[in-house]
Amino acid sequence: MTQPSGPELEQVRRVVTEIPGPRSLELAQRRKESVSAALGAAVPVYADRAGGGVVVDVDGNSLIDLGSGIAVTNVGNSAPLVVEAIAAQAHLLTHTCFMVAGYEPYIQVCEELNALTPGDYDKRSALFNSGAEAVENAIKIARSYTGRNAVVAVEHAYHGRTNMTMALTAKNMPYKHRFGPFAPEVYRVPTSYPVRDGLTGIEAAQRTIARIETEVASENLAALIIEPIQGEGGFIVPAEGFLPAIQKWCNDHDVVFIADEIQTGFCRTGDWFACNHEEVIPDLITTAKGIAGGMPLAGVTGRAAIMDSVHAGGLGGTYGGNPVACAAAVGAIKTMREQDLAQRARHIGSVMHSRLQELAKDVDVIADIRGRGAMMAVEFADPESLNPRADLPKRIAATCAQQGVIVLTAGTFGNVIRLLPPLVISDALLEDAMDVLTDAIRVEASR
Repeated sequence: MTQPSGPELEQVRRVVTEIPGPRSLELAQRRKESVSAALGAAVPVYADRAGGGVVVDVDGNSLIDLGSGIAVTNVGNSAPLVVEAIAAQAHLLTHTCFMVAGYEPYIQVCEELNALTPGDYDKRSALFNSGAEAVENAIKIARSYTGRNAVVAVEHAYHGRTNMTMALTAKNMPYKHRFGPFAPEVYRVPTSYPVRDGLTGIEAAQRTIARIETEVASENLAALIIEPIQGEGGFIVPAEGFLPAIQKWCNDHDVVFIADEIQTGFCRTGDWFACNHEEVIPDLITTAKGIAGGMPLAGVTGRAAIMDSVHAGGLGGTYGGNPVACAAAVGAIKTMREQDLAQRARHIGSVMHSRLQELAKDVDVIADIRGRGAMMAVEFADPESLNPRADLPKRIAATCAQQGVIVLTAGTFGNVIRLLPPLVISDALLEDAMDVLTDAIRVEASR
């Protein structure tokens, strides 16, 4: 008998063994003997099925998913329109390489990206496999267009694990440690981190711009790349006015402004893209993660003049824009549109924020609660000094996992719990997860 999966799965938290259970422990041993130890694991279970807001492990435990595969399964695991699109496309065509013989699904995804991304101007898109590939290609495009070499990234940034994107990424461990030397001509400047710098958006932008003008100079600068809400850095939401001011400076000095919306995109923050919250219009935008319901796909979208400035054959990749992944993206975008998942993200965010704000009244090591939509974080620090409490997120996440809730950690200082539930999670499931999480925070914070 076929086991239910996707939205057919019972949407309930159920712990039937100790976590990890015997089958997960068996797989952990096999993993140890066959998989590189360099790959980490957020929770000690092995998934068998998933759908809606739950992941069912190989031991039959049903865990509430507040991670979405790191903001990938925004439409839920095995969403019907995604599954149908994958099956239909796989039956027709699995690969030709778009640079050899093109196919319509690639064009469909580019059309959707051109229409959905911020900016009412003529656009072009190119598709790749991963967020890191998208970022790397965005830098290539900006350098080709401007004829300049320098690139600016900001503190607490995360842009990927390839050589170029490691140079852009700020955090050493685990992303950069012992992997250098990195790509040259990358400069790092301050960003806006309201709970720690106390600056307004305009003040923070002035500080950032002054550093760029002093250390790089606009005439040498090809691009500035920034996440509208930083992901791995700790879900840092810049103070209002910071991003528009940075965008204006880039526009005034012919610097390509790149918005990395790989984690924030596709309804996650309560709009199609996080840039929309302050009407920020990037020259280029990178997307991935939530684009294709779990299939590997990424994109760079931007002004036609910039995207078309690269010589023919200068962009591409064997698997980039695979037809099955493109079909999945068309299904995922249709799901987001039909179910109005942007609105759903806003509702999820209001529930999480309300529960966490109530908790913060009694837990003094909660330094900040921040985020937008269904992208929410809790930062832990000593109340007087703001010294990071990196011990707490690990313990809280472990306690939640044992009770059947998946949460993720983050932050430059390792002191942040981040919440990224699927946008199709039910209210009942979300409230149950928040009960477990808030109880875990109370217990661990009191130790």
